[in-house]
Amino acid sequence: MRGRSGGWRWRGCSRRAVRFLEPTLLLLLHHGPAHGYTLLERLRQFGLGGLNPSVVYRALRDMGGGWVTSTWDEEQTQGPPRRVYRLTATGDEVLGLRTKDMKDTRGMIDHLLGAYSRHMEEGEGEYH
Repeated sequence: MRGRSGGWRWRGCSRRAVRFLEPTLLLLLHHGPAHGYTLLERLRQFGLGGLNPSVVYRALRDMGGGWVTSTWDEEQTQGPPRRVYRLTATGDEVLGLRTKDMKDTRGMIDHLLGAYSRHMEEGEGEYH
């Protein structure tokens, strides 16, 4: 995940996991508003349960520039108020663009893997 300063902000987790964090959070919020803890739990369904919570909360904060909004929930908690995150119309558009990009990328990966498999089946070349 790129921070606003342009540097990578991912410590203790794989780049692949962080690359999928933002679109996964957007998808989870597409289903409806949620507390951060709920989002952390739901990330497990997508293989992202091992991320440090600070990485997830930083991503939510960074997406607060127009993709996600948050408010304080003071009534539904038994303890201190908690933030409730909501998807914005811009976040919905970004989710659509990200999923299209992932579909395009999947097509490129499938093509590469298919070409590799065919090449390996042919058994020609130095490295077989």
